[in-house]
Amino acid sequence: MFYYLNGTVTHIEPYLAVIDCGGVGYACRTTSYTISKLNTGKAFKLYTYLNVREDVFELYGFASESELGCFRMLIGVSGVGPKAALAILSSNSPEGLAMAIVSGNEKALTSTPGIGKKIAQRIILELKDKLAKGQLTAAGGEAFAGGITVIPENKASEASTALAVLGYSQSEITAALKGIDLDALSLEDVIKQALKKMVKG
Repeated sequence: MFYYLNGTVTHIEPYLAVIDCGGVGYACRTTSYTISKLNTGKAFKLYTYLNVREDVFELYGFASESELGCFRMLIGVSGVGPKAALAILSSNSPEGLAMAIVSGNEKALTSTPGIGKKIAQRIILELKDKLAKGQLTAAGGEAFAGGITVIPENKASEASTALAVLGYSQSEITAALKGIDLDALSLEDVIKQALKKMVKG
């Protein structure tokens, strides 16, 4: 229903931001990362997800499409609701979460208050399985075409897999990694530079 909201930030509190669009204030539940990017009285664009159930009609907003994509993936895991997904994304950047899933790093997830070892293991296992089967979806809702091998053999393949977790296609990933010094940079820095190139593109 809503892909993004582009308006003036009128109110900020923990895990919540209000964006005024044409005189209507939209309350968006969000992460501490997105909150850190906002300033009251300034214009900002939030990429959104509308959560509708019988007794719930809630809007979630994120500073980037990568963060939105991670949120959508997390709530697709059994036992992980929107509140837990926001908490995880408040403790991990999108690239950090992607690396945790690819490398099987449970500690990166259990460092989030309320996320135990069993939930962390489930997130990693389910998302790795979906990624391998090409069942993950990007922020816009499109499914990845084909499966992706989740057994990284080097930094380039690790970076490619992590970027795929964030919702980018193989052609986008290949173009973004061109020209990046894979040997000199850490895996996280490689991913960050690739993300910057894709955002600019």
